[in-house]
Amino acid sequence: MGDRVLVVDDEPSILRVVAANLRARGYEALTAASGEAALAVIEAHGPDCIVLDLDLPDVGGLEVLRRLRAWTTTPVVILTAVDEEGDKATALELGADDYVTKPFAMTELLGRVRGALRHGRSQGLDRPRRLEVGPVRIDLDAGLVTRWGQAVRLTRTEYRLLEILATSGGRLCTSRFLSERLWGAWSEQKSRSLRGHVASLRRKLDDPSVPELLITEPGMGYRFVVPT
Repeated sequence: MGDRVLVVDDEPSILRVVAANLRARGYEALTAASGEAALAVIEAHGPDCIVLDLDLPDVGGLEVLRRLRAWTTTPVVILTAVDEEGDKATALELGADDYVTKPFAMTELLGRVRGALRHGRSQGLDRPRRLEVGPVRIDLDAGLVTRWGQAVRLTRTEYRLLEILATSGGRLCTSRFLSERLWGAWSEQKSRSLRGHVASLRRKLDDPSVPELLITEPGMGYRFVVPT
């Protein structure tokens, strides 16, 4: 299966046709008909690209984009109507990668999706694989983590969790997102397990009483503080 693309629109015909065209070209297509549903799918499945309509029935597309950019750089192609020029400009300022105006040609939309995916991959290449934060050094290519020059022994899950957080560019990773990446389907039980693994990482790499490396965003998730 190819890249995972989420299509967000409240028009069933658009969801159906765009998803079918994506699947015909080897993409994995996900769909959502509202802003809230889109945010839930993004947390749970971590798509590689999002096609986002601005005119949604509950949480508008601009608000969805604003929330997304607080914790992810996933490429976003927005869908706009002809009379939404102001909203289009705002969306680009908020971090949308591209736009297509309705009504649109399918070839144009697919071309914009391909371009956004290329942009996302190029950003990923820039993510550091070696980090030094205070006494902690992380070399993800070598699979080595040290503190004060001494190797830190991590479990497989702790290492994978650290890798996800350390390559997030300092952005918030929600608990649901992390749980899905580590174990698949999210559940409250796995959320409790995640808290345990974060606490263990803090004991090994940070000061649990005054954490500076692994920061908790209450009710949301966790952030790995990267050097500026």
